[in-house]
Amino acid sequence: MPVEFKDYYAVLGVARNASDAEIKKAFRKLAGKYHPDTTKDKVTGEVKFKEVNEANEVLSDPDKRRKYDELVENRDHPERQASQPGGAYGGFGRDSGEGSDYHFEGTGFSDFFEQFFGSRGRPSGGFGQATESGMRGGSVARNGQDIEGDILVTLTEVLHGSMRKIQLQRTDPRTGQTADQTLQVKIPPGVREAQLIRLAGQGGEGAGGGNPGNLYLRVKFARHPDFRVKDADLFYDLELSPWEAVLGATVGIPTLDGTASLKIPPGTTDERKFRLRGKGLPSINKQRGDLHAAVSIQVPAQVTPEEKVLWEKLAAKSTFNPRKIS
Repeated sequence: MPVEFKDYYAVLGVARNASDAEIKKAFRKLAGKYHPDTTKDKVTGEVKFKEVNEANEVLSDPDKRRKYDELVENRDHPERQASQPGGAYGGFGRDSGEGSDYHFEGTGFSDFFEQFFGSRGRPSGGFGQATESGMRGGSVARNGQDIEGDILVTLTEVLHGSMRKIQLQRTDPRTGQTADQTLQVKIPPGVREAQLIRLAGQGGEGAGGGNPGNLYLRVKFARHPDFRVKDADLFYDLELSPWEAVLGATVGIPTLDGTASLKIPPGTTDERKFRLRGKGLPSINKQRGDLHAAVSIQVPAQVTPEEKVLWEKLAAKSTFNPRKIS
C-alpha cells in the first residue's frame, strides 16, 4: 500500500544539512506557534502541531534521521528502490502475512511515519496462536493477531487525561474490501511514554471460532516547546538577562497550569536550578512531580551605541574578575 512521502525538512523549514541546534530552534518556534494550548485556530493548529512533532521526532533522533536521509536519497534516485525488499514505500500495518492491512486516523502520526519509524503491525509473542480446545468442524481455531500503532499524546492530556476518537480502516488484501470503524480511546491521567493502551478485541479477526486479537496503541509524548520530561518531572530552561541575575528579579515561569511567579535572588549564577513543587506530571502514586527550572544567563548579541556606553562604564567601575583565583 503506497503512502505519501513526508518532507520533514520542509515541515520545519530547515535545510537538509541543518544542525541539531537549528532543528531544535525551528521546532520550538513552530511548536510554540501551533501548540493546542496557545494557538487561536484550534483545527489548523492541531494538524500543524502534529506535523511539526512528527518531523522533530525523526530529525532530532540521530538514528531516525540517518534512516530518513537514506530514504530521501533513494527517493531522489528511483533506480535504487528496485533492490529494496517490497519497494521503497510498500506494504505495512499487517497483522500477518495473510491478514488485513490497517490504516489509522486520529493517532497523531502519518502512515509514512508508521511505516518507517513507528510500531504499527509489530506482533508480540503468542499472537495468532491456535487454541487448546479450538476444533470447529475439524479445523483448528486460531486467535486473531494483535496489532500495534502509535498515538501522540500531549502533556496536557498526560496531566488531565482525555477521550480520543480514532478511525481504523481494515482492508482485506484478498478482496480489496475495506471496513471503517470509529474507536474511543481513553488516555488516562499520568500515562507514561511507551505505555501500551489496550483496546480489547479490536485486533485481527480469529479463524475457526478463535477470539479476535487486541489493538495496542503505544504512547509517544508530543514534544513541548518549553519542557523536557523525565518520569513525572518537567525541566525548563530559564533564560535570564545579566542584570536579572546580578540584581535579582521576579519572573514568570510557564507551567501546565498557567504562569507561575519565581523570585530570582541577587547573584544568581548560570545553571542554578530552582524547583517548583507539584508543577510536574502525575506520578504512579497520583502525586504530581516537580518542575525544575535551570538558569541560562543570556547576553545581547548586539547593543545600541547608548547601551555600549553604559556597558563600558560598568566595565570600568566593576571590580569583578571571573578569572581571578581566590
